Amino acid sequence: MDIKKILISQRAPLNLTPYTALTEKYGVEIDFKPFFLIEPLSSREFRAQRINILDHTAIVFSSRSAIDAFFQLSEELRVKIPETMKYFCSTEAVAMYLQKHIVYRKRKIFFGTGTPQSIIDLIGPKHKEEKFLITTSDNSSSASLTSLFDAKGLDYKTAAFVKSVSQNLKDVDLHAYDCAVVYNPSDLKSLDENYPEFEQKDLLFITYGKSVVKAMEEAGYSVAVKAPNPDCSSVAAAIELLLKQNS
Repeated sequence: MDIKKILISQRAPLNLTPYTALTEKYGVEIDFKPFFLIEPLSSREFRAQRINILDHTAIVFSSRSAIDAFFQLSEELRVKIPETMKYFCSTEAVAMYLQKHIVYRKRKIFFGTGTPQSIIDLIGPKHKEEKFLITTSDNSSSASLTSLFDAKGLDYKTAAFVKSVSQNLKDVDLHAYDCAVVYNPSDLKSLDENYPEFEQKDLLFITYGKSVVKAMEEAGYSVAVKAPNPDCSSVAAAIELLLKQNS
């Protein structure tokens, strides 16, 4: 199959170099179009979860959007976050983002290496008595983290702070593309909402991330390349692999 047009279901990244290299080397056209956006829950939506932020002494963050939503909702709900609150973040980049909202102090901000186990390692015996609030999105699973919290007997609750909002894709003709890259089950939710009668036909899919693979299989779609894998650690590499396979 001759691949000429590729659609990526996200905003265009700041660094377009890997994609520019692909267009120059293979003569393909690559478009970026987010299928959904992440937005904070409304205060009404958050209250429906019956979560009291101040019942907790530590917050677990895995994304910048969750941090923004947490502090926005706290302000809307007139919740004053105490200086004693501790923050456990999935990565250093997420932890550093806290500086947008609070004074960064090493004694109360901790960051892992991007894995659920690294959060557990941060907690260790020193922080095991904290009451944790794990921030999530409306349709994401935190089971990989909460199962570890359960195994350690930690006191925690989960609460959604952000939600995925499908974008209007009606102006996008998916079958004008030869390949589409999807990252998240919310991409498929948006696709289904925009095109309830959609059929894959000759459209090739590349997935990036484990969560979307299961969603694709359940929806009955076939996947040409599942990334990351040993042969391609990035989306650009996955695209190049597919281009080589179909050249």
